[in-house]
Amino acid sequence: MTLQQLKYVIEVAGRGSMNEAAKRLFISQPSLSNTIRDLEDEIGITIFERTNKGISLTKEGAEFLSYARQVVEQAELLENRYLGAKPSPQHFSVSTQHYAFAVNAFVNLVREHGQEEYELALRETKTYEIIQDVKTLRSEIGILYLNEFNAKVMGRLLKDAGLVFNSLFTAKPHIFISIHNPLAKQSIVTIDQLHEYPYLSFEQGEYNSFHFSEEILSTLSHPKSIRVNDRATLFNLLIGLNGYTISTGVLSADLNGNEIIPVPLDCGESINVGWICHKDAVLSKLAIAYVEELKRATTE
Repeated sequence: MTLQQLKYVIEVAGRGSMNEAAKRLFISQPSLSNTIRDLEDEIGITIFERTNKGISLTKEGAEFLSYARQVVEQAELLENRYLGAKPSPQHFSVSTQHYAFAVNAFVNLVREHGQEEYELALRETKTYEIIQDVKTLRSEIGILYLNEFNAKVMGRLLKDAGLVFNSLFTAKPHIFISIHNPLAKQSIVTIDQLHEYPYLSFEQGEYNSFHFSEEILSTLSHPKSIRVNDRATLFNLLIGLNGYTISTGVLSADLNGNEIIPVPLDCGESINVGWICHKDAVLSKLAIAYVEELKRATTE
């Protein structure tokens, strides 16, 4: 087993494609494929599942990848310290539901730990895709919530994918509304008071089940309802249409300005927001640092 082989595995996993990885590594695709097959034969596991639709990490491959990253990181530290080698670009990816605090933590991560070169990814995406991204290690970390309603279904999906949920904080539901909304002056609002306002929620694509909704109370009917794909559009509609959405109440004025405010919602629900990762994963340095930034962003 060589460092070069480990770097090849990391590149293939990050690109999700032998062809794309080969281009980045400046070698032929057959050569890359053969090198990884030789490694698999040597260590006695299958790292990548190969199908007509492409490649994906096996369960054993995901565990191997987490250790490979640690070994390569440590080797680069030695090279940088004693050989004066140029540091390799840092790599880290996170997939998240549409939370401002996740973006705020990402900004702080880059400011604190970014080198001259890095390749990072922040994916605000659908709930099911977050689970798939972390399962296949397209992202090291995913951010989503659990509550009494979705915990059984989500828990089974996470277990089947070999993932674990780590709680960040538990919040009481709030609505996000414009400061110009008539409800903005209230200390708390009821569900009945919301009926005349447009309800905004995030589209979940083909997995538009109530259990995958980013908003709690997803089974309630709404006379006015709009689905969107991104947070910027949702915030614009909150302001332009006096709409509302239901979330944790955690906002970042630095990133989102002061036009949107949280107001507590009068209901008995709670929202347990946390991060997911592979249960056997050894997190990279940047992943560990990002979790710490998440904690800061949600407690300040």
